[in-house]
Amino acid sequence: MDKNTLIGLLLIFGLFLGFSFYTSSKTKKYQEQQQKALQETMAQQVADSTATATLEDAPQAAAADATPAPAARPNRFSTPDIAQEKDYVVETDKAYYTFAQKGGYIKRVELKDIYRYTPKDSAKLPLVLFDGDDNLMNIKLQCWDYSEINTADYYFLCDLEDTLKMQGDKPQTLSLKLFPNRIDSTGAACQTLDNDSYIEYLYTFNPNDYRFGFRVNFKNMEKYLYANQHSFTLNWDANLNCVEKNYDYEKNITSIYFMDDLDKVKNLDERKSDKKELTQLKWVSFKQQFFTSTIIADKESFNSGSLEVSLPDKNEQHLLKQMTANLDFQLKDLNNSGFDMSMYLGPNQYKLLKRYDMNLERQVPLGWRFFLLHWINRFAVIPIFNWLEVYGISYGIIILILTIIVKIVLFPVAYKTYLSSARMRVLKPEIEVINARYPKQEDAMKKQQAVMALYKRAGVSPAAGCLPMLLQMPILIAMFRFFPSAYELRQQPFLWADDLSTYDSILDLSFNIPFYGDHVSLFTLLMTAATLFYTWLNNRMMSTGNDDQQKMMRVMMYMMPILFLGMFNSFSSALTYYYLLVNLITFLQMWIFRIAVNEEKLHKKMQANMAKPVKKSKWQLKLEEMAKQQQQMQKNARR
Repeated sequence: MDKNTLIGLLLIFGLFLGFSFYTSSKTKKYQEQQQKALQETMAQQVADSTATATLEDAPQAAAADATPAPAARPNRFSTPDIAQEKDYVVETDKAYYTFAQKGGYIKRVELKDIYRYTPKDSAKLPLVLFDGDDNLMNIKLQCWDYSEINTADYYFLCDLEDTLKMQGDKPQTLSLKLFPNRIDSTGAACQTLDNDSYIEYLYTFNPNDYRFGFRVNFKNMEKYLYANQHSFTLNWDANLNCVEKNYDYEKNITSIYFMDDLDKVKNLDERKSDKKELTQLKWVSFKQQFFTSTIIADKESFNSGSLEVSLPDKNEQHLLKQMTANLDFQLKDLNNSGFDMSMYLGPNQYKLLKRYDMNLERQVPLGWRFFLLHWINRFAVIPIFNWLEVYGISYGIIILILTIIVKIVLFPVAYKTYLSSARMRVLKPEIEVINARYPKQEDAMKKQQAVMALYKRAGVSPAAGCLPMLLQMPILIAMFRFFPSAYELRQQPFLWADDLSTYDSILDLSFNIPFYGDHVSLFTLLMTAATLFYTWLNNRMMSTGNDDQQKMMRVMMYMMPILFLGMFNSFSSALTYYYLLVNLITFLQMWIFRIAVNEEKLHKKMQANMAKPVKKSKWQLKLEEMAKQQQQMQKNARR
């Protein structure tokens, strides 16, 4: 390294050290200034807190030696000397609504003439959707000094002294207002309320409706809140408790449903904890098996929202899910504007939710993801069900009549199925001849071809019996979706079942059987027995051989009813009762078909068909011609 290089490096190092000392001193001086400003600000806040007192501190401030609370702020809204922690109650024809004075939100909902599940011979308990700490609604506000407060921490005032009871048919309102403390010219809070400024929760009720209006109004609040804030978040937290007999089933279908501005209804995962961030929401619903709590943006949409559903701890056997919805809404200004919402707190009943024309009925699981299923339920099953219940007859009889109607509609399909099986059954002698002709396993393909050729000559299509059965499957699956979700069946007794919406236990076990449960459902046992008998009868009538494949098929057909015994043991008794009726009516149909169809005449007719030359279609003739041409080309190529 030469001298010039060394001198250059030393100069660079010196410049670097000088710059470091300079920036360090500037940073230290800036930090000292910031610290001094912070101390002055804190001292000023303490001085303001000492010089002023809110209504919450008024009793202590009256004493000469009282010390003001250091946590007091110049913009507090609390009015504890006026508020006595009383609640405001509204009674309609449908429910009792209790609103908390602290927070102004709805804290308790008790539905009239509706009861939670209680064991047989026990006293009925009113159905309470949520109570006390199970529900919380809050709006976070940013004050003029950039501090943040929650409306749930402050008291809303109202002129209502007692319960507001609906009278007549006219709507009535409950106005809950949160008033700020006045601020003088120095920015200090006074001990008096500013009655010209407030945040209002305005609830509007109709006597005979589960839905009520909920409007948030801001009046002359610009001098108390941060002026540039026009977007607010409504936070809604709720714990949903079990109110039905089957806790596991109710928990597994409890979730958050929502609709966006494109009228698409979706839901969070029902089986596990889940959360989503969304934009442009029209409504959000905390949905249980038979009840739903919904908040709706009436005129405008919620700008955005975050939704979360959480599973409870395993030891909390009464709690279904924990729900959270943070919904953002916009206000034009802070002096005279509001946001219109409404809430529906009531049954999750299809015909009831359908009236609001907001797709709320899509919370009822009718198979919406499969268009054929919900079409069957919406346009066939539900109208017939609702028509029959007008006559006031037992719901067990309604299900019987509904089953008969369905079987009558499917009668031609069932006849086609039976006729196809009869045609295959009368060919049993011919098929046994083919089986004897090809006894070896390696000739299985030849035997299958010979059987198919026999069916073709006799005019029998093996698939003809499958197609009618496939046509019946959507109806069976639609019923599988309808009965467990039909609110009309809730707590409706029939025979030994005290509630058709859940399982009918005739024996409660003191232990749990894997895949079966801890109880015995009689309708499920009868359904399984009827299905096994139908399987045995069908196998006997359809048997056309004794090869290994058919034996395996028969074993599988017997296994299915056994699996159903475990699957349906905890399902709605209305569903297992319906499947039992389907089997019993099917037995009656088969008896009628056996009398109506003369199998000897049918066999003779089919033998006559086999004697006729088989007519080949143009497509078959074309295929044969192409095969002949290909064979001829192969011969020519060999030459």
